[in-house]
Amino acid sequence: MRWLAILLTCLTSPLTAEVTPVPYDTLARELSTTLTFETLPSRPEPGFNLDHPLRFTGIWLGEHFAGQSITQRPAATGTPHDILGQTAAHRPLAIRPGPRRQNLSVAHHRGFASNALLPLGPHSFDTISGRGEGAVAILFDHDQFALGFRVHTDYAKPLGTAPRGTLTVTFMTRMGHALDQHTLHPGPSITSYGFRTADTRARIGGILITNSDPGGIALDDILFQIERMLF
Repeated sequence: MRWLAILLTCLTSPLTAEVTPVPYDTLARELSTTLTFETLPSRPEPGFNLDHPLRFTGIWLGEHFAGQSITQRPAATGTPHDILGQTAAHRPLAIRPGPRRQNLSVAHHRGFASNALLPLGPHSFDTISGRGEGAVAILFDHDQFALGFRVHTDYAKPLGTAPRGTLTVTFMTRMGHALDQHTLHPGPSITSYGFRTADTRARIGGILITNSDPGGIALDDILFQIERMLF
């Protein structure tokens, strides 16, 4: 019976976290690169509609990873938001766009007072209710041991308050498996997040972010490490 007790303990014990939260400011001092979106011209919202994956040094951005599926769910206000359906991705991890005008936009964001990324949801680039409600996938050229980003939520609501939503971050390996998943509860305005693998090994090939915030989200200041060349 002892083996049965051990088996039951294993089955009922919580899984060990593969990715753990760390202070954003700590990673800002440790990691080599901050993606700020300031290389694009400053244009007021809705900004630029971007129907193809975005390429920056060391990083790709799109809607999801090849092999995954994106579906929709209404937030507290009834506005549909993108959510992750099929979680597993093809290997090696590869970035993919979503439907036309439902991918990404970059605009001068008054919350950040700088350019920021707005993932576009089912209501698309053409409506306020589509900006910030989408999914965004971030693919790194090299596996990461740590990363961070800042997110803006909770715009002022002229018709009163609405329940705050959540942010879901799915951490993916280069081989297309979900390494970990965190559900976050950002405060109003700007919240900064940092993450590190529990064993400090570089195992994060990419992340996918979805949200249920009634006003949608904007992302900025993505922290990551670019591999240094060895001579």
